[in-house]
Amino acid sequence: MTGLRVVQWATGNIGSRSLRHVIEHPGLTLAGVYVTSAAKAGQDAGDLCGLPPTGVTAASDVDEILALGADCVLYMPAACDLDQVCAILATGTNVVTTCGEFYYPGSMQPADRERVAQVCADSGASIHSTGSSPGFITEAIPLVLASIQRRLNSLTINEYADCSTRDSPDMLFNLMGFGHPVAEFPPERFAFGAYSFGPSMRLLAEAVGLPLDSVTSTGEVAVTPEKLTIAAGTLDAGTVAGMRTIVTGLHAGRPLVKFVATWYCSADLDPAWELRGNGWRVQVDGDAPLDVDINFAIPEGMAGEMTPGYTANRAVNAVPYICAAPAGFQTTVDLPQIIPVLSGVR
Repeated sequence: MTGLRVVQWATGNIGSRSLRHVIEHPGLTLAGVYVTSAAKAGQDAGDLCGLPPTGVTAASDVDEILALGADCVLYMPAACDLDQVCAILATGTNVVTTCGEFYYPGSMQPADRERVAQVCADSGASIHSTGSSPGFITEAIPLVLASIQRRLNSLTINEYADCSTRDSPDMLFNLMGFGHPVAEFPPERFAFGAYSFGPSMRLLAEAVGLPLDSVTSTGEVAVTPEKLTIAAGTLDAGTVAGMRTIVTGLHAGRPLVKFVATWYCSADLDPAWELRGNGWRVQVDGDAPLDVDINFAIPEGMAGEMTPGYTANRAVNAVPYICAAPAGFQTTVDLPQIIPVLSGVR
């Protein structure tokens, strides 16, 4: 699989990290870069990810990128455009994406699923969604832990994210709702959990022979008792400083798979919550019970530099596998275990 020609589609926070790893990868060749910003068009790919010049310049013309005939596109825009995805696949180019629409085809709208399946069948291309959460922690890790079970009563994934050092005001205050009074915090925000994590949870449950009847998503918030200053700005006393999204998948009327995301700006919350540092805890209740902690061992002050890799790296590592796969949807269950070809030690 040496020399697979790859296009990086979008160069935001995750995409620029992915671009860097494609350039450095011993088995991949950067064929092109698609950008949506006029300011980035015409820039060398290396300039967009902090590396020396590569000789590959970014373009904002979709047709120009599609004409490259790459083996794979790493599709990482802020939001999925199904027309774009189908146009890429129609050229026979495979797609690995961090967009969540393709984790579990059964969760897609039937017309969209059939459209993508037909394009893949006609062109011979395949498509795969992956990332860190969902993806790695909701599929790859649970499937490994389930491999030593013969009975599974429940599987619970807890995710913890300390947002206090994250200098992303728009994401934290506008998109997530931190710093707002509880009365102004829309509870429907928690419904997004089922959309984001439900397909991946359904894939996992179906893979182990225990398909989910339904997926629900609820949540709760906690406030800061005192005025709080974090990297992104200031939260007034009594405003939202912690949020917990609880996504539950039911099998035979009982909770089987649960994903609980706890994001917080301070350890001092009202009501008080049991908090951990950035990372995951996976608890398996079965005939081989397990309780696994996975902590993000990120040096202080390096979160902004290192966290994008948790999402981008798995997508880059999946490229050779999706290029070798049959046409159509390829989920984590369909692909072999993803083993990276690394660039070296430094």
